[in-house]
Amino acid sequence: MPSYPDRRTALRAGAAVAAGALTAACGTPAAEPPAKAAKAAEAAEAAKATKAARPAAAPAPAPRAFPGQPAQIDHGPRDRPRVALTFHGHGDPATALSVLAEAEKAGARLTVLAVGEWLDAHPDLARRILRGGHELGNHTQRHLDINTMPEAEAYAEITACAQRLRRLTGSIGTWFRPSRTQQATPLVRKLAARAGYPHVLSYDVDSLDFTSPGAAAVIRTVTGTIRPGSVVSLHFGYADTVDAMPPLLEELARRGLRAVTTTELLTP
Repeated sequence: MPSYPDRRTALRAGAAVAAGALTAACGTPAAEPPAKAAKAAEAAEAAKATKAARPAAAPAPAPRAFPGQPAQIDHGPRDRPRVALTFHGHGDPATALSVLAEAEKAGARLTVLAVGEWLDAHPDLARRILRGGHELGNHTQRHLDINTMPEAEAYAEITACAQRLRRLTGSIGTWFRPSRTQQATPLVRKLAARAGYPHVLSYDVDSLDFTSPGAAAVIRTVTGTIRPGSVVSLHFGYADTVDAMPPLLEELARRGLRAVTTTELLTP
């Protein structure tokens, strides 16, 4: 008659088998064979070398002087079929992305004057704007009434936004536009030049989109006053502006006007 282990012995044996299986499943994995480990280390070193050799992204364009243009620019040459659509960069980033997408569908290039606090909250938008072929500039750090500020505070508003642009893009941006005003005072123009901006960018067409008048009204306002060389003031953050973009760009094309960056507008 065959002999069988008693119940206690059997349970002990089963527990040992289970513990061995658990150790195999959850314990420290076996060391890789030396050849495989060496190959993995070699691949990691190669990847690191490739990354180190990859050139850094080129910095964004810097401000430039346009001889013959005033310290404060309201519009470009009237004898070429170009216009500049300039956007105050603030508000819901979703509307900014929608405006950029509509512009890019139509082959339009925009100028975005960003508020520093907006860049702090949405830093990825700086590179997104540049990747789309648009240009990026300075619209002060907090979007306060810069013309009424003491000199030191006004200068800090300009330079704080410039520092954020430099950190995010490698440049202080191509343009400076004063906040809460169409025309900068002589003092603000002087401070902008001290901060590195040869010109203050104003505009000759105000879309009034920030009043939320409806897309049709935005289109009427812009198309009723725009002409070759115009610089148009528009805003991110408003649904009416997003809705107005496709028909507005279609109307510009129908008139033979091309939407370009402000730098392109002023370049011969």
